[in-house]
Amino acid sequence: MIGAKVGVSQYGVNQPTPLKYQRVLLKLSGEALMGDDAFGISRQTIERIALEIRVVYELGVELAVVIGGGNIFRGVAGGAAGMDRATADYMGMLATVMNALALQDALRQVDVPARTQSALKIEQVVEPYIRPKALRYLEEGKVLIFAAGTGNPFFTTDTAAALRGAEMGVEVVLKATKVDGVYDADPLHFPQAQRYRALSFDQAIRDNLRVMDATAFALCRDQKLPVIVFSIFKEGGLRSVLLGEPEGTLVHL
Repeated sequence: MIGAKVGVSQYGVNQPTPLKYQRVLLKLSGEALMGDDAFGISRQTIERIALEIRVVYELGVELAVVIGGGNIFRGVAGGAAGMDRATADYMGMLATVMNALALQDALRQVDVPARTQSALKIEQVVEPYIRPKALRYLEEGKVLIFAAGTGNPFFTTDTAAALRGAEMGVEVVLKATKVDGVYDADPLHFPQAQRYRALSFDQAIRDNLRVMDATAFALCRDQKLPVIVFSIFKEGGLRSVLLGEPEGTLVHL
């Protein structure tokens, strides 16, 4: 549903805010939580991300989050060398649960109600993923965090984001990265790289643009679910995307 929410936020008091997207899924990489650290969770970074989420929560957006685990798994990657792939993937899923709990707590501290559901059953720690209950949380206005990817090895958290986005009936998947969109070359190594304003799923797959994996892109394409790639480190970037302002790169049919 697309509409306008009237409310109080740091951007205005009792002013109607037209939302381009009402229900969205945010794909947040584990690496985004590291800040400038080599691995782990930067408290300053996760608190800043929580404040970005609070701004859009105050606008009335129904927000689900799929979170990765690279920031934690990177710290043990050396020990995982030569390990069975499925075992290593399960370790990565457990890392996403740790990140989800950290984000849930950071949101709690800025007065944003959040719930975590895991594709792996760890009921002493987090709820199992149950689709009807997840939908109810979104309808109640709670931020919903999905952990443990799809619960299966050999699938990335990007694919989990596409899958959960389709299951939740979101209007768009927001892929949060360290750069402000999709480029024709790595902008960190090629200063002349050009950013795409928009491109098709087929082009992203054909040109092997590694912002999301091909399975995730193909699933979004088949479900007619657009993807916006933007920088989570730009202040107000998430809000700008949800208001339909020109931000990042749109990947669509």
